[in-house]
Amino acid sequence: MHTIERRTPALPYRRPSGSRKRFCTVALGFPFLLATLGVAAQPANPTYDPIVDAVVARYQLPGIAVGVIENGQVVYAATRGETVAESGQPVTPETLFKIASNSKAMTTALLGHLVDAGRLSWDDPVTKYLPDLRMSDPWVTKNMRVADLLTHSSGLPEGGGDLMLWPEPNAFTRADIIHGLRYIKPGYSFRSQYQYDNLLYVVAGEVAAAAGGAPYETLMHREVFEPLGLSRCQVGTWGRDAVGNVAQPHYRKDGRNLVMREDGPTIPAITSDPAGGIRCDLTDMLSWAKNWLVPTPTQLQWLSSTQRQVLQSPHMLIPVSNQRRTWDHSHVMAYGYGWRMADVDGQWVVWHTGTLGGMYSMLALLPDRKSGFVFMINGEAEDARTVLGEVLTKHFTAPGDGRGVTWYADALDHEAAQRPAAARPPDTSAATTVKPGAFAWSGRYRDPWFGQITLCPRGDTVQWASLKSPHMHGTVRQLGKRYLVHWDDPAVDLDAWLDPHAGSPPTLTMAKLDPLGDFSSDYEDLHFERIGGCP
Repeated sequence: MHTIERRTPALPYRRPSGSRKRFCTVALGFPFLLATLGVAAQPANPTYDPIVDAVVARYQLPGIAVGVIENGQVVYAATRGETVAESGQPVTPETLFKIASNSKAMTTALLGHLVDAGRLSWDDPVTKYLPDLRMSDPWVTKNMRVADLLTHSSGLPEGGGDLMLWPEPNAFTRADIIHGLRYIKPGYSFRSQYQYDNLLYVVAGEVAAAAGGAPYETLMHREVFEPLGLSRCQVGTWGRDAVGNVAQPHYRKDGRNLVMREDGPTIPAITSDPAGGIRCDLTDMLSWAKNWLVPTPTQLQWLSSTQRQVLQSPHMLIPVSNQRRTWDHSHVMAYGYGWRMADVDGQWVVWHTGTLGGMYSMLALLPDRKSGFVFMINGEAEDARTVLGEVLTKHFTAPGDGRGVTWYADALDHEAAQRPAAARPPDTSAATTVKPGAFAWSGRYRDPWFGQITLCPRGDTVQWASLKSPHMHGTVRQLGKRYLVHWDDPAVDLDAWLDPHAGSPPTLTMAKLDPLGDFSSDYEDLHFERIGGCP
C-alpha cells in the first residue's frame, strides 16, 4: 500500500469496489495556463474528455489531472474531482500530487547533470562517494558502480528493505539504509536480472549529495527545478499552507473515498525523497515532459544530448508479460536510468509509473513522435492507471484499435476473477485474538536491518510494535494453527503471517497474507531473533 512502485506494469490489478459517487469536475480551459503552455483554450476535447470521464466514472476517483502532448505541443490539460473528497476544493492544474517513482527520473537527471559537469562518472565505484556502503557480498560492494544503483539489478530482492521507507513517518535515516544494506540477503546474482528496488535510489541521492556538495533536496531545487522552471515542484521540508493547493491521498471504504495519512502544516523531508518523494503539479509535469520530447537549446545546455540518451537507453532487460505481449504486441522491455521502455505496436515508448499509498501517476513519452502524456490520481487507482495508460498509449500507437476504457477495465476484472485460490489472501474472518497467557513467544526481538520490535501483552491482547517504525503496530491473531498480525490502521500495511521458531534464541519470520501483495511489504526479508523479555 505504501510502495513508490509496486510491480512491473501490465499485470492484473484489483479494482476497489464501491458505489458511484458525485464528483466536482474542472474541465481545464484556464486561459492563463493554456497560453503558458502554447495551447488554445478549449472548453471540451472530444478525443480525450470521454476517456478521462469514463475512467473517473468506472473507478470513482477522488481527483485526477491529465495532460497530453502531440508533436511537441500540449493539446490537452484537464482536471477532475477534488483535492480532498467531499471538500469542494477542486483539483486544478496547480494542484500538487505525489509523483512517487516518477521522482526517479528526476534523480537520474540530477546525476546526469553532475556527469556533464564532471563531478562524477557513471562508472565510478559507489564507495568513492559513500565509503561506508556495504552489500552482503564484498565483491559486489567493491564492484558496485553508480550506474548499478539505477537499473534494479543489484541482487537485492524485489522491494528489499522497503520497510525502512514505509509506512511513514518513521525514524529510519539514509545512514540507516546504507548500513542496513549489508544485512539484506540477495535474491539473485549481481547484474543478472531485473528486480525492482527503492533503497538504491535513496543511495543514489546520497551519491548526488556527495558529488554535488549539498543535500539531495537542495541540489534538486537548485540544479533541476530552478533551471527547468518547475516552480511548483516540491521536495524536502516545505509548508503546506504557504505552498497551497495540495492533493491528499485516499483509499476506498464502504463506497467512499477517505483521506489517508493527511499532510500536516509542515511537510517534512523524508528518507525516500530520491526514490519517490517529489510532488509536482500538472503544469510542471507537462514542462518536464516537453523537456524530454522537444528540448530547447537552454535545456540541452542543462543536460546534454549524450546524457539524455544514456538515461533513456536500455540497460537491463525486463521480462515481457503475457498481457503486454497480447495487448501491446511488445517484444522487448527494458529499464534505463529511472525510465522503463518497450516497443508498443511497433513504436518505442519510454515511461514510468508511481505508486505511493493512495497516489498514482504515469508519465509516458513517444520520442519518435515528440508526443506523450502524464496523469496523476489522488486515490487507490491501480486498475485506473493501467486502463488510462493503455487507452492513451493506444491513441498514438494503434488509433484504430477500437478497445476503449470499458474493454480494458473488463479485461482486468476478468483476469482478477481468474486468480487461483493459492494466489489469493486467506479469509481471516474466523481469526481470533490471541490471549497473552496462550502465547509462548512474547519478548523483544531484533532483525539486523529493521531493528527492534516488541511482541508483548497489552490488556487482553498481544501487540506487535516496531521501535523505529511506530505506525507498524498491530494485534496478534490466530487462524487455524498459524499466527498473523492485523495492523491497527488498515491504511498502514498488508496484514502478515507471524511464524515463531523454537531455538536458542527463538526466532520469528513473517510473510504477506496476500501472496501477490505489495512487494514493499517485504516481510519475507525479515529474520528476528529474541533478545530479551518484554519491558
